[in-house]
Amino acid sequence: MVRRVLFLSTLFLCSAEVHHYEFFVRESNFSKLCNTTTLLVVNDSYPGPEIRVRRGDTVFVNVHNQGNYGFTIHWHGVKQPRNPWFDGPEFITQCPIQPGTNFTYEVILSDEIGTLWWHAHSDWTRGSVQGAFIILPAENETYPFPTPDADQTIILQSWYNGDYKQIIDQALATGIPPRQPDAYAINGNLGDTYGCTNDTIFRMQVDYEKMYLLRIINAAMNEQQFFAITNHTLTVVAQDASYVQRFTSDYILISPGQTMDVLVSANQNVGQYYMATRPFSDASAMPPDNITTGIFQYTNSDGGLNASLITLPARDDTNATNSFISRIRNTNVTQNPPLNVPTGIDRRVFITIATNTVPCNTSQCLLPNRFVASLNNVSFVFPRIDILQAYYNSTGGVFTEDFPLNPPVFYDFTGNLTGFNTRAELGTRAVVLNYGEAVEIVLQATQLGGGGSHPIHLHGFSFYRVGSGSGNFNNETDPSTYNLVDPPLINTIHVPGKGWAALRFFANNPGVWFMHCHFERHSSWGMDTVFIVRNGTTTETSIRPPPSTMPRCPGT
Repeated sequence: MVRRVLFLSTLFLCSAEVHHYEFFVRESNFSKLCNTTTLLVVNDSYPGPEIRVRRGDTVFVNVHNQGNYGFTIHWHGVKQPRNPWFDGPEFITQCPIQPGTNFTYEVILSDEIGTLWWHAHSDWTRGSVQGAFIILPAENETYPFPTPDADQTIILQSWYNGDYKQIIDQALATGIPPRQPDAYAINGNLGDTYGCTNDTIFRMQVDYEKMYLLRIINAAMNEQQFFAITNHTLTVVAQDASYVQRFTSDYILISPGQTMDVLVSANQNVGQYYMATRPFSDASAMPPDNITTGIFQYTNSDGGLNASLITLPARDDTNATNSFISRIRNTNVTQNPPLNVPTGIDRRVFITIATNTVPCNTSQCLLPNRFVASLNNVSFVFPRIDILQAYYNSTGGVFTEDFPLNPPVFYDFTGNLTGFNTRAELGTRAVVLNYGEAVEIVLQATQLGGGGSHPIHLHGFSFYRVGSGSGNFNNETDPSTYNLVDPPLINTIHVPGKGWAALRFFANNPGVWFMHCHFERHSSWGMDTVFIVRNGTTTETSIRPPPSTMPRCPGT
């Protein structure tokens, strides 16, 4: 069998440019829901500034911490070939940028194309420290679809009246779930459904018979979202910075962490039309069923709007969710990397996903047990020295290399688990992969805790979603249902409630790479692990040396 293990930094370097950005991160006041809230934001804006570059470029972002506590920033979906030092997750690849200091990230683009985003990756600060990362085609490169007349970024968000970090800090201290959001937002606007006359609504002005590319990002904290524009058809053209086979739909379903590029034609009667978003959930603990609105407004249009015209799937419509996701497939266009789905698998990992409990022993605990979350019954504990530094310098006592490749107990994962032992082990345990290995990961949702679906994100890679199904994964029969012909190339995968999803990739990016649920409450509870990819045999297949400017870890 012949394998193509592509080294990412050799791709798309023709006429690459270097860009520089300055991020000043500090507290600012925002008034919404007739309340004033102080948030940590970048350059006094919510959402933060948009990065807009071309495929293959390199971006330097100098981040100045003018706030009150440390944080990090992650470039979500950027593979950072050989460059894990600048990936960003706190205590995984770096320690936090402390108040009064700055740190410059080097963001190396390779084959990503379309829409990604950046966000804080420490505590819950990503709720307000976030923005779009737009990657235009390289010079002399075209879109594999009709060139739009303009594009518009749409960021879907969760809004809390309160400081995001304080919300999760209090929840972790008391052992109970963090509270639900007070509203949802579109580009920082809450729309006209929450009853506060001072709230603003996002308006996108369009011209009749023009084509627009919507760059949609789900930056919500814990909510998958449906999105639609009344009376208009959406054409999906890309997901997670990779082109897909075009298909039309009246709505999209997008999970936290995911991005989606969608074409929409302004071909209806001149007027004002609602764009709207509402959550989806198949878990026992439902998010608030709020619809947040924006306006798709034709130039020179008059007249009002009618909220009853909004048509979105119901909050618990799993058929709408599964139907939409099943239509997303890779497209064989020259702008995409050549299809390279692993077939002969070297490393198989079967991971069960659960929410659990452990004893709560602090004076602030409100109950005897506190909530945690786990992968293969291991609830991840963040160390105080970042794992990348410990791995690179062979520092012991920070993590172990024994994350279980299978669940410790096989049971009816999607059945009735009343009375089942819900306790989890605590640990900082990693999976170690050899450079170039063909890897398959099967992610199995369970009914432990609240059940439901999960958006799982892997740093450092795009991977192929080769399969998905309901019930318990069967390793003898289910692989025969895999799509190895045109599976989508993504970085965040929807694992359906009471079901499973399978992904494959080549471990061709040496470094320390975080994998976690992109529901922030689950990641904060420990629904995380780390994949360490060993160096190859050459300098060009090995981790770059660390920069001398890495933030110091607390107490070192």
